[in-house]
Amino acid sequence: IRLFEGNRDAVDEVEPAPGVPRTLTDALGEEVTDPRLTVSSYGGTQGPAMRHGHGGRKDQVELDAERFFRVVDKAITEQHSKRTQLPLLLVALGENQAVFRRVSNNPWLMADGIDANPDALSRDELRALAWKAVEPHYLSRLGGFVDRFNEARGKGLGTDDAAQAARAAVAGRVESLLVEADRQLPGRIDATTGALESAELADPDVDDVLDDLANLAARQGGEVIVVPAERMPSDTGLAAIYRY
Repeated sequence: IRLFEGNRDAVDEVEPAPGVPRTLTDALGEEVTDPRLTVSSYGGTQGPAMRHGHGGRKDQVELDAERFFRVVDKAITEQHSKRTQLPLLLVALGENQAVFRRVSNNPWLMADGIDANPDALSRDELRALAWKAVEPHYLSRLGGFVDRFNEARGKGLGTDDAAQAARAAVAGRVESLLVEADRQLPGRIDATTGALESAELADPDVDDVLDDLANLAARQGGEVIVVPAERMPSDTGLAAIYRY
């Protein structure tokens, strides 16, 4: 197995956490259904290793595949999905897709995957296919945040004002923060009071307020969502939803 993390612009390979098996041997050791089975890779040289024999041992192959995928699924769920809560997109050949989904208990596994040999895809092809699969879910989720922001702002529990959002972020009140992609707002945030100081971005000592706001909100357990300009519910570059 291989793990990637990315967005619509790029994907990067990430090292699996300790305890996450990379191969069938990592997962099962020598405890295979039939010791005469040999190791082969279905789906590429880096793909999920599955054992096969030369006597039509389909049942043994499927059993070992299921056992392998159960171990992988549990490890990915515990070591990655529960920690990041990111959607998990499965890239594998059709037969492996079917087996993995049959045994998976990962609530973050997306219903639709990419039916392809992952090692036959370039990094950019992988990125393009992944974003095509994820974009509808992203837009649906983003629409929910926009609706929540508009409702919260009407109740005084949201703002698109940077100074107000900065004070709320320092106080730990920001539950969700929408930040406009590629937008910069020069200035500084006082980490103690949340006071906002305007400045010129050309000054090497000046920060980007939107980036600092995102970091503040994230450190306080808030969720940060980067949003394309055309889908932002405000023209200030930010939209904050308060906890209280």
